[in-house]
Amino acid sequence: MQVQKSFKDKTAYGTLYLVPTPIGNLSDMTYRSVETLKTVDLIAAEDTRNTGLLLKHFNISTRQLSFHEHNAFEKIPDLISWLKEGKSLAQVSDAGMPSISDPGHDLVKAAVAESIPVVALPGASAGITALIASGLAPQPHIFYGFLPRKSGQQRSFFEEKKYYPETQIFYESPYRVKDTLTNMLAIYGDRQAVLVRELTKLYEEYQRGHLTELLAYIVENPPKGECLFIVSGYEEKEQSKELSEQELLRQVQHLIDQGSKPNQAIKKVAKDNGFNRQELYQLYHELY
Repeated sequence: MQVQKSFKDKTAYGTLYLVPTPIGNLSDMTYRSVETLKTVDLIAAEDTRNTGLLLKHFNISTRQLSFHEHNAFEKIPDLISWLKEGKSLAQVSDAGMPSISDPGHDLVKAAVAESIPVVALPGASAGITALIASGLAPQPHIFYGFLPRKSGQQRSFFEEKKYYPETQIFYESPYRVKDTLTNMLAIYGDRQAVLVRELTKLYEEYQRGHLTELLAYIVENPPKGECLFIVSGYEEKEQSKELSEQELLRQVQHLIDQGSKPNQAIKKVAKDNGFNRQELYQLYHELY
C-alpha cells in the first residue's frame, strides 16, 4: 500500500503535475494551470508545436520536451530520472486532461511505482463537458474514448455493451460518424443520442435526438471539426415491457402483413423489444 500526501509531506523527489489544457477556448485555461506551467522545470508535451502556441499566449517560457505515443516508452526512464533528481515536471496533452487518449497514463504508472508524487489539476474534459449539457442521464456514465475503426470490430464492441445501463461517451472522427452511428443503430436500436461538435468553439453544436434522426440530419449536414457522441444506456423501462399489449401485437401484425409467418414475427418483436417470447406468443394466439 502507498499513501501520498501531496502537499504536506516533504520529499526529495520532484512532482509530476498533470495539467489540463483548453479543448478549444483558451479562456478555459485556469490560473493554477498557467502558474504551474510557469514554475515547473520542464513540460512534457504531446505536440510541442501546439503547446508552444498555448505557452506563447500566456507568456510561459518553460522548456518543452516532446512526449507522445510514439516515443513514450523511450522517454519515460529519462523523465523518471529527472523527477528523482528533485526537479518538477508538467505533462500536458494537446487538449483536455492528460492520460485520456494519450500516453500520460504510462508516465503516471512509472512515477507511482517509484513513489514520486503525482498531482492532477482540474480542468477541461470534453466528454464530461458535453455530457452535462447533453440532456441524457449524467450518471451513471461510462467513457470509452475512440472506438475500433473496422465495422466488424465496432459491431462486436457494441454487442458487448448493448445492455450496459450507463450513458456512454465516445470520441469519433467526423469522417466516421455516419458509419459508427449506423453500426450503433443496428445493435442498440433507436436510442436517444447526442452528437456534439466543436465543443467550446465558435461553431459549437449539439444535435439531440434518436439515432435515426441524427443519421438523417448528418446525411444533409456532414459533421466537421472535433466530434464526440453520447448515447443513452440500456433501460428496461424503455423496452416493450412498458409498451401496451396492443402496440406489441401491432408490431407483430405489421411483420405478418409484410410476409413473415406469425411465429417468426413474434420471435423478432420479442427479441427487438426485450419481451418474453412465450408471453407474446400466448397474447397473439388468444386474439387470432
